[in-house]
Amino acid sequence: MKHLEAIGEASYLSVPNASVYRKIMRYFYQEYERMHFQLYKEDIYELLKGDEELADYSVKQMEADLEALVKWKNLTPIQDPGRVYTIADYKNKQYRYTMSEYAVEIERLTVRLENIFLESGSLSTNFFVRLGKSLEDAEHISHADLREVHEWWSLLQEDFKRLNQNYQDYLRDFYSGKADRLMKSVEFVLHKDKFIKYLNEFVQELQHHAKRIEQILILRVPLIESEILARVVAGELDIPHALAETGGTTEASIRDNVAGKWNSLKNWFLDAQGRECECRRVLRITNDIIRSIIQNAALIVQIQNWGISRKDDYRKFLELFLECGDLDEAHRLSAHVFGIQSIRHLKTNEPREEDAINCSIYEEVPAAFFLKPHTRGYHEKKDRRGFSDKSLEKLMQRENYLRRMEQQKGIVMRYIRDGRVAFSEIDEVISEATRTIFLQWITQANMSSDRRGRTEYGQEYKLIRRKGNCVLRCEDGDLTMPAYVLEFENRSEPE
Repeated sequence: MKHLEAIGEASYLSVPNASVYRKIMRYFYQEYERMHFQLYKEDIYELLKGDEELADYSVKQMEADLEALVKWKNLTPIQDPGRVYTIADYKNKQYRYTMSEYAVEIERLTVRLENIFLESGSLSTNFFVRLGKSLEDAEHISHADLREVHEWWSLLQEDFKRLNQNYQDYLRDFYSGKADRLMKSVEFVLHKDKFIKYLNEFVQELQHHAKRIEQILILRVPLIESEILARVVAGELDIPHALAETGGTTEASIRDNVAGKWNSLKNWFLDAQGRECECRRVLRITNDIIRSIIQNAALIVQIQNWGISRKDDYRKFLELFLECGDLDEAHRLSAHVFGIQSIRHLKTNEPREEDAINCSIYEEVPAAFFLKPHTRGYHEKKDRRGFSDKSLEKLMQRENYLRRMEQQKGIVMRYIRDGRVAFSEIDEVISEATRTIFLQWITQANMSSDRRGRTEYGQEYKLIRRKGNCVLRCEDGDLTMPAYVLEFENRSEPE
């Protein structure tokens, strides 16, 4: 908890005359970005004169403001003896001013704060791919020189930092007051599908890549923590710094920094005792946002439909149509009720008695169509005449189902030999149902981190992948698949 005293370099941001100080520092920062590190007070005054708000700004006022900024350590004065022509000039001490390191970072921060709402985060999954590749290269990095180790560590941390910043900036907008009001507006309904699709794609990619990185970390954590982190610290110490700390505290601070960054990355993907990893929290937050978007859209549509009931109007219009004396009167009433802008063309697959292009639709024989309301609350009328007892049919169906399952179990168990199923050793043609069961077992084991699973018959097994592929002959074709082996815990033959 060192260095927590007041920061004097930030004083110019909040003093009564902050607007003038900030303009001076902003001009210094703009020139700093153009590689003009040292400025004379005359240069600063020329820049300030171009501001309409400082039209009455004098040189003496500027000199007093520069002295205040020097006092707060935002500017560093450098005396320029080359510009001294008289004793009076020497006494006046002609200075060049340069920004301190603190001032550069503070101005850079203020620029970022001014543009924070213009920078939009994204949910890119490219960083997951790059993180996974860097972690896979850990075994090679353990034997590399210190410079290569330092570059590997810097790239790993930069990708992890960008990943954190991007998803935090993007998801933060959904919890702001402005976003909450937007999500409850009618205009948001038009864009909800685009948001939901974008978030769903991110969730799917995150689930895929996070599981892969978790498996890589489980394999690489012992190597990284026992060897590579020490080499990272050595690589940091190997870089000479002009303002390095003295007193033997540099190595300890670098070691703590490296360990903290590594623990942050590891805890992002791996669960710890009593603590959920950050990856799962991001998935939960994203799902909550999707749920909130859907709920808000449904609420908006429901509010729009409140108080709308055209049933009585339609009944009145139907009565008027029935009272029409001829077709021309019905046409006039239709034009009055619906208007030309409300015409709706309906197309059916009903066969026509005549295909003449000059034949009017009013000359066609009417066809009846049964329409159902497109509302969630609609339910068809139930038949209240009672129901017949079908207990016997249900019992027969249950017996047939159990018999088929027992037969299928017997077929599957025939392939378990010596406590294992080697798919490359199956020569006979298997049924479609048997292949489906085998693929379900393989999928269940692949979804587990330890490649283990349990069959629906209660047997525990472990999935082993051999080199190469094999061809599984099925009734509906040949399936080319990896040469998997299912090794069961219980070696006894099935009954």
